[in-house]
Amino acid sequence: MSKYSKTPDAIAKLSPEQYRVTQESGTELPGTGEYLDNKESGIYVDIVSGEPLFASSEKFESACGWPSFTKPINAAHVTELQDRTHGMARTEVRSAHGDSHLGHVFPDGPADRGGLRYCINSASLRFVHRDDMESEGYGAYIDQVEEIV
Repeated sequence: MSKYSKTPDAIAKLSPEQYRVTQESGTELPGTGEYLDNKESGIYVDIVSGEPLFASSEKFESACGWPSFTKPINAAHVTELQDRTHGMARTEVRSAHGDSHLGHVFPDGPADRGGLRYCINSASLRFVHRDDMESEGYGAYIDQVEEIV
């Protein structure tokens, strides 16, 4: 098992938008994220720590303006916190090892897939294509990725 952590080097490599989202709990504008329309097979990892977060097999079109997933690839890699900012009561989602702000989770996802919608900022993610998972150290998660025909 790999060790995932937040390092000064990883923080220094972030773009201004990635820094704002992950380190300052920002939100990218709806409809602008790099991975919103991605339909490739693979996994999404924390841009800071590299910990695996979501599989393409759990991604769905929610029409909310951000990539949406039904569940994390490994529940131990995400933390959920109460968020009462902006006059709302929401559940914030952060990466467990990198402590990156990822987005929020809502109870309005597909009922037949658990009912949750993890609404995630593309700026907090890096996509690892299925073909590259083994070489990048994510081979243990290939069975959780659907082949898209």
